[in-house]
Amino acid sequence: MPEGAAVETPTLPPARRPTPSLLTVGTVVWLASELMFFGALFAAYFTLRAEASVWPPDDVTLETMVAAIATAILISSSGTIHLAGRALARDNAAAARWWLLVTLALGAVFLANVIREFLVLDFQISSNSYGSMYYLMTGFHGLHVTAGLVLLVIGAVLVSGPGPLRRREAPVESITYYWHFVDVVWIALFTTLFIIR
Repeated sequence: MPEGAAVETPTLPPARRPTPSLLTVGTVVWLASELMFFGALFAAYFTLRAEASVWPPDDVTLETMVAAIATAILISSSGTIHLAGRALARDNAAAARWWLLVTLALGAVFLANVIREFLVLDFQISSNSYGSMYYLMTGFHGLHVTAGLVLLVIGAVLVSGPGPLRRREAPVESITYYWHFVDVVWIALFTTLFIIR
């Protein structure tokens, strides 16, 4: 090479950042609309609370400690579904399926407690405005948990199927986002209904 000649260094194309799948983007957009739905329920709750002279009514008794334990169980399910995603990223189908099923079990325990509370509470949806809001908010959340349990079963079946696991990452990622959403909404509900009251 002649002295003083410029040395050309090969240029590499810029690294492509992984783009989210359309399913993941659609899930996030849909969850944003669900957030607005729950936001309306919270707005109604706090509006009624501001108008009431006594809130909650004196005859309302909540099982705060039991609800706190159920909350801890649901929050721990966010950790187990995260572990399912990590296992899937490592192409470990058995571990991903295991963690999805553990998440399913934790969610089922939480939902069983919600149903139990509906049967034993000393007030009903028609008792007063507090009862209406309590049952609406926890009931709609319970429906979302039920849908999440169905999605977890679907995710476990997908992970167990034949073929490359990489093709199943997007559906499991969408299920993970949905489940985290359910957990975060419950934290807000628990804080509102059982702590702030």
